[in-house]
Amino acid sequence: MFSKILIANRGEIALRIIRACKELGIKTVALYSTADQGALYTKLADESVCIGAPQSAKSYLSIPAIISAAEVTDSEAIHPGYGFLAENAHFAEVCRDCGIKFIGPTPEAIRKLGDKVAAKDVMKKNGVPCVPGSEGAIADEKEALKVAKSIGYPVIIKASAGGGGRGMRIAHNDISLVNAFHTARAEAETAFSNPTVYMEKYIEEPRHVEFQFMADEHGGAVQLGERDCTIQRKHQKLVEEAPSPIMTPKIREEIGASVIKGITAVNYTNAGTMEFLVDKHGKFYFMEVNTRIQVEHGVTETVMDVDLIKEQIRVAFGEKLSFQQSQLHFRGHAIECRINAEDPDKNFMPSPGKITRFVVPGGPGVRVDTQCEAGYSIPPFYDSMIAKLVTSGKDRAEAIARMERALDEFIIEGIKTTIPFHKRVMKNVMFRKGEVTTAFVETYMGV
Repeated sequence: MFSKILIANRGEIALRIIRACKELGIKTVALYSTADQGALYTKLADESVCIGAPQSAKSYLSIPAIISAAEVTDSEAIHPGYGFLAENAHFAEVCRDCGIKFIGPTPEAIRKLGDKVAAKDVMKKNGVPCVPGSEGAIADEKEALKVAKSIGYPVIIKASAGGGGRGMRIAHNDISLVNAFHTARAEAETAFSNPTVYMEKYIEEPRHVEFQFMADEHGGAVQLGERDCTIQRKHQKLVEEAPSPIMTPKIREEIGASVIKGITAVNYTNAGTMEFLVDKHGKFYFMEVNTRIQVEHGVTETVMDVDLIKEQIRVAFGEKLSFQQSQLHFRGHAIECRINAEDPDKNFMPSPGKITRFVVPGGPGVRVDTQCEAGYSIPPFYDSMIAKLVTSGKDRAEAIARMERALDEFIIEGIKTTIPFHKRVMKNVMFRKGEVTTAFVETYMGV
């Protein structure tokens, strides 16, 4: 097993990886920018190295600084977590060239599946249902209008290298399409340094369902069931749960088989997630592959009784998967609420600042993943997530009841948070019935 792993990330996910490494007897190296000096995750790691200024480009996105830190500390492997460089094929390639194990898929797999246009092509060739759309990148507005005419409105323009809802625009006619095309390209260039966009038929009133999967270097591959990520705002996930309220054994089996076909086609190794839209008739369509561990991986860990971070590390070291498909079954139900430093009453405006009081909930079926504590200041430079609150129960009703209790117990003072918003979601009649679509927040929550 590895003796030392460097964590090329910060905050909650860095702490999550540190905990897994401690249980495996592996020493850890934490990286931090000057804005994160003294953060909890840096204190709990065996070593910590400052790699630059608060701006991500000068620290957590600086490949030379990260590789230098790994070499100076004699780290054998790098875990990228999620975000930052986690899906950067060049970074994975540099790690390999420097003799450092990248805990994730190969650079080749990241390139094939990390680019949405290329990923869709792979899935089509392997019989995975895809949303009708352009055969590849859209070159100009003339081509955009031609494709829209062939598949019919509404359509959605997406950044090929995108994520997190950036570089995505919906159009309902020719006029709005031309504007959407140019806006999406400009946003994609700014966010990802890649203006390439493609087009798909916009599926109305869908559910957003993603399947967790793992694969090893020995040909072993499994899918660990679905997570329902339908509750979202501006394509940013807010609430996740497993299993999905709409899933049937038949649909689960069909999607699961598609997942395995898709990842084996590119010789995928390590953890990943395949995302789908499911319409009201139960038809599913491939969206994209996230070639990394997901923010919401704890939901799957809870209902499948596995440790995905430990599994990532073992697989990266060359071990076989520690579980087989026949051993993976849902155990009850789990729900996750992302607690962000945002003011839901002011259009989710970021609320950085000092936390003056921080009391986490507890009791049966409650898990809190966070690196925050009283006295900690939320920096304005990074994602606004404070904590991930996961509750579980024997069924969905008990998981919801525990989430309501846990949200009431969760006290964060000094800044605004999304806790009040999540309380309203849990009480919403349509959510409790499980009858939601990706338009739920705009339709029922008034935001």
